[in-house]
Amino acid sequence: MYFLVAALAAMSATPPPPTTGDQALPTAPPGKPMIAPATIDETLEVTGESVKARQIRTRMTVGVTVNGQGPYRFLVDSGADRSVVGAALAARLALPPGESVTLQSMAGASRVGTVRVDRLQVGGSTVTDVTVPALSEAYLGAQGLLGIDALAGQRVMLDFDAKTITVQDTRRPDPRSFAADEIVVTARRRRGQLIITEAGVGRTGLSAVVDTGSEITIGNRALYAAVFRNRRRPPVAITTSLISVTGQTLTADLVVLPEVRIGGLTLLNVTIAFADVPPFALFGLAEQPAILLGTDVLEVFRRVSLDFRRRKIRFVLRK
Repeated sequence: MYFLVAALAAMSATPPPPTTGDQALPTAPPGKPMIAPATIDETLEVTGESVKARQIRTRMTVGVTVNGQGPYRFLVDSGADRSVVGAALAARLALPPGESVTLQSMAGASRVGTVRVDRLQVGGSTVTDVTVPALSEAYLGAQGLLGIDALAGQRVMLDFDAKTITVQDTRRPDPRSFAADEIVVTARRRRGQLIITEAGVGRTGLSAVVDTGSEITIGNRALYAAVFRNRRRPPVAITTSLISVTGQTLTADLVVLPEVRIGGLTLLNVTIAFADVPPFALFGLAEQPAILLGTDVLEVFRRVSLDFRRRKIRFVLRK
């Protein structure tokens, strides 16, 4: 079974984006910090070939060649285990069909067709001899999608100011040093995805999956219950619809949380779409507080770098 965490969000009202703050949450017992501070790591940086990207709302696309042709516009999705080629592009390139597979998207499972690709290339990274789902570009929002199969051995830097994506093989040494406005967090890896455990809301610790394919940050019901179980009144929520890459929809409740901690940083006024979407179960996070960290939060930073081999995530703060 393939799974794709990418989702589009449609909502009747859009709360303002979160901001960063340096204040600590006043809920930890004295002398007993809940979250270890982020450590500075001098080895994580992205040099190499920067590829011009454009943004679809907050998600960026990058030029990818398919069997030596292109480049075509692909989304970069750190939450998907497999890359995807748009159905129209597959037909144009006469890619040979493969077997149908079950694909687990944000809205549930569905049977989809696949195509065989000899070579996918972005920058200096190449993936060869792969069978990938072929999905409608109308729901992808691009001509394809780069997943973990293409990113597993790479450093990927999303520069939201310059609107560029840099891809570099992690086996290459990096001569550049860290800067004072960078925070580096060590993640654990499950099914290829990077999961931050140095995160929390109030007294509640949580796991955060970095998902560059989702335009909105999604929290599970376990997080909702942990944060609001002692509240006499439920929080003000806005119902919204999320559209998956397969065209399926689901509803979620938008709630603004005053503060969310990621590593040693506090984010203010973070909008979370609460829904028990299938990826939480796939990552083993259905029963514990967790979020899928989308680009609505990631774009608060100037740059975000993901090192899949070393399990490091670097957040570069805005000035």
